Amino acid sequence: MLLRTILAATAAVTALLVPATAAHAAPERSTTGRSAAFGGPSISAAGANPVIVVGGLMGVSIAYEPIVARLRADGFRVSIYQLPGLGFGDIRESARAFQGYVEQVRSRTGAARVDIVAHSEGGLVSRWYVKFLGGVDTVGRYVSLGSPQHGTYVANILKVVGLGSCAGVPACQQMSIGSDFLASLNGGDDTPGAIRWHTIRTRQDELVRPVDNAVLADGATNLLIQGSCPLRVVNHLGLVLDGTTYTAVRQMLTDRPVAPDCHAL
Repeated sequence: MLLRTILAATAAVTALLVPATAAHAAPERSTTGRSAAFGGPSISAAGANPVIVVGGLMGVSIAYEPIVARLRADGFRVSIYQLPGLGFGDIRESARAFQGYVEQVRSRTGAARVDIVAHSEGGLVSRWYVKFLGGVDTVGRYVSLGSPQHGTYVANILKVVGLGSCAGVPACQQMSIGSDFLASLNGGDDTPGAIRWHTIRTRQDELVRPVDNAVLADGATNLLIQGSCPLRVVNHLGLVLDGTTYTAVRQMLTDRPVAPDCHAL
């Protein structure tokens, strides 16, 4: 019985904490507090804001290179923000660090606003920045990919398998359904300011359960991939790798009608 409990606990921790650690970050790419080089061709859409791809829990920078490459190929200026301490700590502290990073990007590019494409926990970090740290005036568009906006039972389940409150990991505790952090974040307006708010989710998300906890109220555009493409299979990490998902991201960043290409590679 004890062995089964330990194995179940180990599997749960692995699933929650290691969604994007397929490789180590390359040293020349962005890490916390440093901007990646803004490369790629000239901006394809007039007046496009620089885009910050915000990583999730244990999301090393290199895991987001596929979506960054797509964005650069389409003419966007892009950088990657890797969460401090790989996102294990207090999400509010990560948001304060992100606040400084946004100012670096604005200073480097001369842009008044940035657009955000945030994966998993990164969506919560970005929302806290917008709601409580002045980001409402510096963000133009917000796109979250599989972010547990209202928590996930994957975090809650760790208590059941004998690891107490998320094995003491603050970010996991805060992503548990019913946490004080989420009560503060989701109190009042989900979509403050003149920001264009978007969320993308997938039925096959193994880390955000229930999957509809990835949506926002108050006028946000909430896309379920399988609502447009019923046969498309996309898991949690797949949201930053999948071609169909990317076509929706591109449409959201350019204020076009959202109609993802179900056959995109």
